[in-house]
Amino acid sequence: MLRAYRGLLSAETISQLRNSVATCSLSNFQLGYGNFISSSYTTMPKGPIPPPIAAQKDHRVLFGQKEGENRGTKPFKNPRFRSDPWFWLRDDERKSEEVMEHLKLENAYGAQQTEHLEGLREVLYKEHISHLKETDDGPSYPSGGKFFYYTRQVKGLSYGLHCRKPILGDERVPSDEAPEEILLDVNKIAEGSEHCDVGCVRVSPDTSMVAYTVDFSGDEVYDLFVIELGQSVNTTAANMKPELEKIVGGIVWGDDSTIFYLSPDATKRPYQVWRHKMGTSKSEDVKIFEENDEQFWVGVHKSRSERFLLVQAGSSETSEAHFVDLEQSVENPLQIVHAREFGLRYDLDHDGYDGFVIWTNKDKAVNNRLMYTPVSSPAISNWEEIIPYDENRKIDNVELFQKFVAIEGRMGGLTRLWLLDVSGGKISPETFRQVEFDEELYEVGTWVNKDFATDFLRIHYSSLTTPTRYMDVNIELEKEGNPDRDTLIKEQQVLNFDRDLYVCKRVFATAPDKTQIPISIVHLKSLYENDPDGETIPKPCYLYGYGSYGVCIDPGFHRMFLPYLDRGMVCCIAHVRGGGEMGQYWYEEQGKYLNKRNTFSDFIACAEHLVDNGVTTPEMLGIEGRSAGGLLMGAVLNMRPDLFKVAVAGVPFVDCMNTMSDPSIPLTTGEWEEWGNPNEYKYFDYMLSYSPYDNVREQDYPNILVTAGLHDPRVAYWEPAKWASKLRLLKTDENEVVCKFDLSSGHFSASDRYKYIKEKAFDQAYVLDKLGLADKESISKL
Repeated sequence: MLRAYRGLLSAETISQLRNSVATCSLSNFQLGYGNFISSSYTTMPKGPIPPPIAAQKDHRVLFGQKEGENRGTKPFKNPRFRSDPWFWLRDDERKSEEVMEHLKLENAYGAQQTEHLEGLREVLYKEHISHLKETDDGPSYPSGGKFFYYTRQVKGLSYGLHCRKPILGDERVPSDEAPEEILLDVNKIAEGSEHCDVGCVRVSPDTSMVAYTVDFSGDEVYDLFVIELGQSVNTTAANMKPELEKIVGGIVWGDDSTIFYLSPDATKRPYQVWRHKMGTSKSEDVKIFEENDEQFWVGVHKSRSERFLLVQAGSSETSEAHFVDLEQSVENPLQIVHAREFGLRYDLDHDGYDGFVIWTNKDKAVNNRLMYTPVSSPAISNWEEIIPYDENRKIDNVELFQKFVAIEGRMGGLTRLWLLDVSGGKISPETFRQVEFDEELYEVGTWVNKDFATDFLRIHYSSLTTPTRYMDVNIELEKEGNPDRDTLIKEQQVLNFDRDLYVCKRVFATAPDKTQIPISIVHLKSLYENDPDGETIPKPCYLYGYGSYGVCIDPGFHRMFLPYLDRGMVCCIAHVRGGGEMGQYWYEEQGKYLNKRNTFSDFIACAEHLVDNGVTTPEMLGIEGRSAGGLLMGAVLNMRPDLFKVAVAGVPFVDCMNTMSDPSIPLTTGEWEEWGNPNEYKYFDYMLSYSPYDNVREQDYPNILVTAGLHDPRVAYWEPAKWASKLRLLKTDENEVVCKFDLSSGHFSASDRYKYIKEKAFDQAYVLDKLGLADKESISKL
């Protein structure tokens, strides 16, 4: 778990503005703040609302050793203190009336400042809907030779339906003749709930039951429900009785009557694995694993061969795996693969025969090597290399099948797929090859592949100008080099869109240390047609960045870019260090711990490159980042506020020092191996040098839109709340800091697809307005 993002961009929940804000003269704000402002807010000011600055109250935050708390391995023995006058905005229970009054005042101010954009928001919403095929089946996948499974969207319904059809023969997609069975209607489950996130849906091995998890608050703690198929369509929140409550992460069927699940600790860290027998109480469940190291998280899944339950504990630096042979008994105790060693990471899967295939950083293989070990003696002394290690090739994931192995990874700044043949249960190293694609910039990866014995690999593929395609690669034809190797299963239908109108490319910015930073760019082909010969006129520009955890923002298709592109903007992705675009070293050696500032200087270098090369100007440049990307926004706004006209910071992780010093806050201890621990001398000053909240100063800032969720467990709402007040107090300009606090959701905001689109329309209207494009006509025809 990390401070992640939802896809590329963000959105929060929306509904109509309540009567309580009539004093702000906002009469019809359907695409605005909606239920972000509650009728229980009784102290709404009359007349215009000034920029809210929360009261300051004396408070000192302790850094270093504290009795009774885990403050790391080497905390200051003599604690250090820092003043935080807005610390009182933190309310772990989310019940303080004073705090809620302030958040609602923030929302009322934001509604006031953006009231004039209602018409533009409506236009943008309609544009997004014009690109959306509202009634559509998602890509299907076969499972067990019995059914195709897929989700279906229906026009006017906010949530999807989980469905299946029987496999009638050797078809690769469901037959129109096959009857459809609705397994789960999430719209029914969501009835009466402001937020509804169905986390995972798992059909039992005999296909007669479905288990699914639901979070009704956005805090990412779920209840588990199990139903006999045939009952699911009528299931609603009101009549459901959970099989288990307060679980986290995924679930795994051991057999038709056994489920394995994860329990959280007080900070919502998955740390226990339990075995549950259907029809028994939770008190009878058996704990099979517990992880007491607060820096480690636990996951559980089943091998593709379905023979083994795999339990993996890991931190950013170290991992450890255990397994149970389910063919023998679901009640067997766990066996360890190799005991944890600091700095050694490994993942594995069963090869379907007598061994495990392992991808690991063993022996300083920063980008991972591929290895084999017998199931009977899996310790590291028996690991054997399958193919030679290549420092330029990063192995991210390995999928094992009866006849072949598929490897997902990266090379040259792009995602790649490689294949190996399997013969007689043995992997043939000499058959290692890359799957080639035509476009220069693209994103590719494996998709859902449930069946171990198959001749096909299902993949997804897209580019900045090509909507997502789901394809089956015929492995036999691929080996022959046959150009007909790919069968199109499904292409994301983007209506009112012509891919031939757009062009994309990659350029490189030079960082202060001379490292070349990739920038992916997409714009209309016609954008420069009317410029004078030999001259490029700067254009409005949008620059997105993330740059943490090794997460990559790849040049795949992003439908949400279209309102920008269709108004003549240039859309760019900065592939900064801290992400993993150029390999694991891009993150591990150059973008975390005491090299974290590279992330921020890289982004600034990308912005400078766009300006220096005439792509845009600071007055025409908007930027966005979410979560850890919000940290990026906060840092670069402090460092180079003159480079940008407007910034969107979604659920921004901006209070690094305070959050990372406090082990009671979710994620903190596990992320000491990402940012460092400010309770320790080694990291205190370095982290303080970039923490956005701590570095706000008296200077001009651009316009800033800040979004947050009250129940967010990854980036607590008080971080952006404190940051906004400090910005308003110290900044020396007349630009805005506008906040939008969703009081009914968490980190990933709206689960309702229409509300999500409305939220994107809100963000984009704000950016377009600040860039002077509010009245710019789109080429998109409604």
